[in-house]
Amino acid sequence: MKRLFIFTFFCILNTTQLFSQSLKSEKGFADKAKITLDSIYKHFGIKGEKLLRENYPYDESYKASYLAGPEQASKGNAYSYLWPFSGSLSAQVARYEINKDKTILKDIRATVLPGLQHYYDKRSPYGYASYVSSAPQSDRFYDDNVWLGIDFADLYLNTKDNSFLTKSEEIWKFVESGMDDKLGGGIYWCEQKKESKNTCSNAPAVVYLLKLYQATNKKEYLDQAISLYQWTKENLEDREDHLYYDNISLSGKVNKTKFPYNSGQMLQSAVLLHKITNDQKYLNDAQAIAASGYNYFFHSSENSTKDFKLLKNSDAWFIAVMLRGYVELFHVDKNPLYLNNFIDNLNYAWTDLRDENGLFQKDWSGQKTTNKKWLLDQLAMVEMYARIASVL
Repeated sequence: MKRLFIFTFFCILNTTQLFSQSLKSEKGFADKAKITLDSIYKHFGIKGEKLLRENYPYDESYKASYLAGPEQASKGNAYSYLWPFSGSLSAQVARYEINKDKTILKDIRATVLPGLQHYYDKRSPYGYASYVSSAPQSDRFYDDNVWLGIDFADLYLNTKDNSFLTKSEEIWKFVESGMDDKLGGGIYWCEQKKESKNTCSNAPAVVYLLKLYQATNKKEYLDQAISLYQWTKENLEDREDHLYYDNISLSGKVNKTKFPYNSGQMLQSAVLLHKITNDQKYLNDAQAIAASGYNYFFHSSENSTKDFKLLKNSDAWFIAVMLRGYVELFHVDKNPLYLNNFIDNLNYAWTDLRDENGLFQKDWSGQKTTNKKWLLDQLAMVEMYARIASVL
């Protein structure tokens, strides 16, 4: 109880301090997003195709570390897997949301969606496979599909084009098929390897459902979102700091790794639930996650000359998805501290972490450099510059 009191006190203190500040006035973030995207297509693009390479320079011996089984992960492939490629849709949707530029929507239709179609898989229910359909059949991941479903829902909410809503609802049917009563509910990570239920498939599924509810006003989406939010909170929350663990196995063992995107999606879920239901408990949840995330995923170094907290090393896309939650919270409580820190980090990344090709180093400290770049890290930077541009 004492620990909870102290934690709550510092959350309140942080919030009080926040409102004495204002969001930094920065220019050029939308331009930075476009410049980076142009560099990505120049270096990861494949002449005459809508698909992308996964790495630059292209490496035939590359082995993906994030797939369910060693057989598929060990294959050297000419194209990116679905997860990194899907970042191109998220990046372009974020860019479109800045000012509804029709040329960006045209690029989504002409370039991104035709590339995405190569991953479309007609096993029932229809969804997207982890690799292109011209190759031998690959696994299907529920979280991969959730990210796409969110993007299509956002496209509908911003354009009112029913084709995007139809696609988003179709993808949800696949994601929903990954839910059962084991462990009391929750969505699995991989269709072909149902061994764990992960925060990365459940937390964003809440965001997804809430966006579908906003798009359709169908109460079943809201009911499912509330139920799934509660399941994730009960099974995967660290009750000491309100951040989220990675997954729970069917045996009940919890993997206590904390990734930025998992807590970031529960943050965004909580804010959306507050906006829809007007229930204060969800905003309290969101502000608790935000305060802990700021202390856990950022750090101050005694040897640093920077006057801001530097992001800890992680996949840049995990950080970009975490940023979605902080942006959502800012829209509600106008609390500038967290976004100001993201702004400082992104300005620093632009001046200190870019190479001669306009691509970003993975190490946020700037101490380790490599000529090898991963597609999703680069697309995440586009998304982050665009997300910030949308609130400036």
